[in-house]
Amino acid sequence: MEEKVTPYKDSEKGKKEQVQGMFDSISNSYDDLNRVMTMRLDIAWRRNVRKRVAEIQPEKILDVATGTGDLAIELTKIPQAHITGLDLSEGMLSVGKKKVTDLNLSSRIQMVLGDSEKLPFPDTSFDAVTVSFGVRNFEDLEKGLKEIYRVLQPKGRLVILETSVPTKFPYKQGYKIYTQFLVPLMGKILAKNQTAYAYLSESASKFPFGKKFADILSKIGFSKVQFKPQTLGVATIYIADK
Repeated sequence: MEEKVTPYKDSEKGKKEQVQGMFDSISNSYDDLNRVMTMRLDIAWRRNVRKRVAEIQPEKILDVATGTGDLAIELTKIPQAHITGLDLSEGMLSVGKKKVTDLNLSSRIQMVLGDSEKLPFPDTSFDAVTVSFGVRNFEDLEKGLKEIYRVLQPKGRLVILETSVPTKFPYKQGYKIYTQFLVPLMGKILAKNQTAYAYLSESASKFPFGKKFADILSKIGFSKVQFKPQTLGVATIYIADK
């Protein structure tokens, strides 16, 4: 069973409320700090997600936990696709909406406030669903994945990009030092929020990855589940069909 990790250990609020408040508080600095933390590798990872989504030539895509819209924007490179980006954080969506407007993509991307565990869409609404660095923030992981399964068309595809932990020496040891000490420090300096980035690091280290997460997807009902480690295993792309 996944160990529940929350941003604020002393808070009486549930994980969902804590995550919402945390992302609201760091929304204006999130993009810049994300580039620093990943050394801009996240750009290539999202491109790889887009390629796997494009294989099924989708017309309607749901980007769950869209945040500031980076993946939704990348997905517009699929010519026929219209993207709905959904997120729990108004702060993150506000940043994303401005980016979409500035790039003249408002006709291709719709940004929606909503809960990933209670998706406000009818069954079989989308050809593809994506989640980028979001599933580890679900309060109830299996509930959120079941909702994604529900809104996918038959033969639809789910593609998830999520952090993972390198398993080989010395990358495993280096990753631990980087995420436990350097990432929270960068959060403190650049975002003035060490707690948020300590949570992001801890939740990444505790989240089931690789075969463990692939097995959870299979349990939900997805088929042809694959997982593709990225950059020495610091992130993984999961591909699953309905």
